[in-house]
Amino acid sequence: MRPDLDMDDARRVIAAALAEDTGADKGGPGEDITSASVIPADLRFTGVMAARHSMVVAGMPVAAEVFRMVVPDARFTPRVEDGQRVETGCVLAEMEGPARGLLTAERTALNLLQLLSGIATLTRSYVERIEGTGCTLLDTRKTIPGLRRLSKYATRCGGASNHRMGLYDGVLIKDNHIAVCGGVGAAVRMAKAAGRPNIEAECDTLDQVAEAVAAGADIVLLDNMPPDTLRQAVAMVAGRCKTEASGGVTLDTIRAIAETGVDFVSVGRITQSAPAVDIGLDWN
Repeated sequence: MRPDLDMDDARRVIAAALAEDTGADKGGPGEDITSASVIPADLRFTGVMAARHSMVVAGMPVAAEVFRMVVPDARFTPRVEDGQRVETGCVLAEMEGPARGLLTAERTALNLLQLLSGIATLTRSYVERIEGTGCTLLDTRKTIPGLRRLSKYATRCGGASNHRMGLYDGVLIKDNHIAVCGGVGAAVRMAKAAGRPNIEAECDTLDQVAEAVAAGADIVLLDNMPPDTLRQAVAMVAGRCKTEASGGVTLDTIRAIAETGVDFVSVGRITQSAPAVDIGLDWN
């Protein structure tokens, strides 16, 4: 099933992107001066959007919304669904409508679709590497500012689960918090006293793991620990809370990390470093 998509957030992103592209964000009327100069006002186009290599699709409803916002009377017909893996040459969508409007919308639609599909494609690669281990892949807050919700939607399309969406919906006590509080145990106790649920604490050492668990942490984030140390941490926790491995995880290392018995592995690369996929839009 396709994950839920926050279309209100998508429209906010689309509106900002279109305003940036047409100059409306500078107080102007918002124009595509090239199309207005060389494309007859009554000309209609038909086009096909196609994958130029294998990928996992994410953002089809977003692309459709771009065209709808620019040319409400255009027809955009998706041929695939988000979360679906497609091969080279697969037709992703067909469209028909006023040529000027379609050309104005084209780049914004492709930019978003290529970015989100790139995230979903890389995410799926990581998910496949840990298949059968019982470990869950998580994303992080390492996203392009302003594109957090869409990026995390794309990771869900790729098969990951979302970590906290932002600073407002989850407690994650990190090294600087610990330094200010005087220790991980003290930081966990302060968060619990504040009535916060689902408290996660970052631990660099096994001593910190023991301290965090004793203080009542719900999750311990095992930061940059090698597999042998991760196994010791999992054994030490003994099911009293959840465990998450993070830090420098790559496609080459994630399988060994997941096999240590941790509940989660979080990977910033899937949103921070995912290359955009190549999607073509060819006009007939």
